[in-house]
Amino acid sequence: MNLAAFAPWAAGFLFVFMFILVITEKFERHVVTLACGAAVLVIVFGICMHSWQAAWRTLNIQSIFTLDFWYSATESAESSSGINWATILFIAGMMIMVEGMASAGFFRWLCLRFAKLVKYRATRIFLAFMIMSAILAMFIDSITVILFLAAVTVELAQLLKFDPVPVILAEIFCANLGGSATMCGDPPNIIIGTALGYSFSDFVSNTGVIAGISLVCVVIYFWLCFAKKLKKSETYLESIESFPDPHEAILDRARFIQSTFIFGLAVVLLVSHANTHLTVAFIGTFIALLTLVCAGGQAMDLLRKVDYRTLLFFVGLFVVVGGLEETGVLEIVAGLIADWSNGSLYLMVAIILWLSALASAVVDNIPFAATMIPIIRTLAQSQSVPLATLAWTLSMGTDIGGSATPIGASANVVGTAVAMKAGYPISWGKYCKYCVPATLLVVTISMICIFVRYV
Repeated sequence: MNLAAFAPWAAGFLFVFMFILVITEKFERHVVTLACGAAVLVIVFGICMHSWQAAWRTLNIQSIFTLDFWYSATESAESSSGINWATILFIAGMMIMVEGMASAGFFRWLCLRFAKLVKYRATRIFLAFMIMSAILAMFIDSITVILFLAAVTVELAQLLKFDPVPVILAEIFCANLGGSATMCGDPPNIIIGTALGYSFSDFVSNTGVIAGISLVCVVIYFWLCFAKKLKKSETYLESIESFPDPHEAILDRARFIQSTFIFGLAVVLLVSHANTHLTVAFIGTFIALLTLVCAGGQAMDLLRKVDYRTLLFFVGLFVVVGGLEETGVLEIVAGLIADWSNGSLYLMVAIILWLSALASAVVDNIPFAATMIPIIRTLAQSQSVPLATLAWTLSMGTDIGGSATPIGASANVVGTAVAMKAGYPISWGKYCKYCVPATLLVVTISMICIFVRYV
């Protein structure tokens, strides 16, 4: 009996099973993804495929010991296959940096300073943080932006007694939207740009314009959703004079200066990594080590505060999606586009955009973008359509579609984890209630903009 034929079905079933368990929240999500990841390794790769090479490729441990993992002049689509250890190390490094900044009083100081600047109005904080999230994510990885802003939001919420969940939801969505505007803002854009030869300015003048138009609509949308609720908290404001002075938050001035310098250095390294060729794995590891060295005797405390459950969740998720990659499920789905479009550029754009958005909402958008690149290249050659049009369509679909669910993009996972750790859990129902309509809105705007400008 040829069990290899059942491998794609087994991989697809395990993914759907994992997805259902994560949504129902009956078990901790990292336990679910790790268990399903182990099942993929044993059932799909071992029993069905008899291919431990596929398992080894998915575990991707060997990549850590290569020069390209730490320093690379190019970033190929193949580098995203299996467990993306660069993402894991980067998130871990940023978590350590954020914990170091928090222990030095940086976030407490910043929230008090910012609250004083906007006269302690939750609605003004809400607007400012949405715009700030989008702008920062254009140049800094959205994971770092959300780790930073979500921590500040929680501090402000506890000070001003408002619910931070609406603000964090809006920050997550705007970070993903801002990341779509530039080549370095979101991992799929890096893969698309390097594989197809597009530059930073190419993205800004194309996806950046669409993201800018969409941001205006998104800010209005979230304002209509949450402004009334946030305004209620402003009625309970105490006398402004009763709030503590921002300088009171600085308990150790030397550590405060060090943490500020480390954060600034992280920003510089992330913005310039396309020129320095230092990978995000190197940047995350270097920043983490620098933070631990500066922490001295408190280094172990910082390590204990790292959210290891979120890191394990990513490991399991990458393995399950790796099962879909190795069994060819993603290629089958992507290949159907050529048949469905039937030579129509309008239909081709619509299918790529909506399929990419839908797929990125339920699987990690990095491997999907990597899988789609050869498909759109083939479509451009065989159907005589502009490759750039399909590239911008793929970029917007993968970047924005990931905003729809809590597991669609790394920033979503990190943002909801920060909220949960602070005592503000965000359920799947609450997340999707507000972010799915926003995603549909932006994807629709993107389709209209692409039709008008390129088709």
